[in-house]
Amino acid sequence: MLPSPVSFTKRRLFHRNATPSHRKLNLLDVLLSRARVTNLGLLVLASLAVVSLLCNLFYLLPTSKDQYHGHSSGLISTIAHSASTHGLTHLIVVPGHAIWKGVDPELRLREDQWILEPYQRGVGRVSAFFAHILRGAELAREDEHSLLIFSGGQTRPTSTTTEAESYMRLAVVANVFQTSTPFIRATTEDHALDSFQNLLFSIARFHEYTGRYPTRITVVGYEFKRARFTDLHRAALRWPLDSFRYIGVDPNTEHSMAAEQGERENGFLPYTMDMYGCHSFLLSKRRQRNRYVRFHSYYTSSPRLRNLFDWCPRELDEGGMLLYQGDLPWDQR
Repeated sequence: MLPSPVSFTKRRLFHRNATPSHRKLNLLDVLLSRARVTNLGLLVLASLAVVSLLCNLFYLLPTSKDQYHGHSSGLISTIAHSASTHGLTHLIVVPGHAIWKGVDPELRLREDQWILEPYQRGVGRVSAFFAHILRGAELAREDEHSLLIFSGGQTRPTSTTTEAESYMRLAVVANVFQTSTPFIRATTEDHALDSFQNLLFSIARFHEYTGRYPTRITVVGYEFKRARFTDLHRAALRWPLDSFRYIGVDPNTEHSMAAEQGERENGFLPYTMDMYGCHSFLLSKRRQRNRYVRFHSYYTSSPRLRNLFDWCPRELDEGGMLLYQGDLPWDQR
């Protein structure tokens, strides 16, 4: 039955003259009415989904500051940077090439004191390894704003230690730092499996050790590896050329043409096509050297680099692999 004109008019007058509290009540009644319950539920669920999405984005995206990821972590709470590291800005990297297993520094030039690959035997390589350690220590002593990092993982299946730890141990027992107390401006990076990771992980380790990223980098290594580090690894990380230096140290060894040819075929050329070492030949070398299934802590201690750690482009440009295009801490320098 249709409402009479009189009742319809009365209803219109009631709504027009209703107080604010009446209006609120009527709105609530409308929302809670049987026809509106579903819409209200959907609105609440959508709001919760938006809030959850924003929280997850805030958690996952790198922050603008150089800070550890996961502030409440029990592990991170044990980190306290020494006041002596506050002024350090210069990273000195000595990449490892083998593992010293000796205890007597006087025997350091004997090959039986080292765990070597077959191609490293009989050509005087161990004298080059110690020369790199000496030169790195000399540079660190000369620059009070520097941090020396020996870099290299547990790459040999017959060893229980890392390349970096063995270099540091030899440096200490041979007193290359020329001090009777611990040399606080030297440390190890114990996860790198190749030369690209020597550079990248040492930058991350510098941040882990000091709380900041370096402004200058010096790498000490073989002269015949200069192009690999300067033209390929540095470029892959988009590190500025004017704040990067490579020092080649090749004492009297017999590597000559054979070593240079091996470098070109097994190092330089593969990296020109795979600048991040994440495909086929270079990736297989990393896997072979990681028999003990180690992985680094830098996702937590250097969160701004986490996307770079995982960068592995599939497309190729004219010069090789596409460069990483994300934000890097040293972009504004």
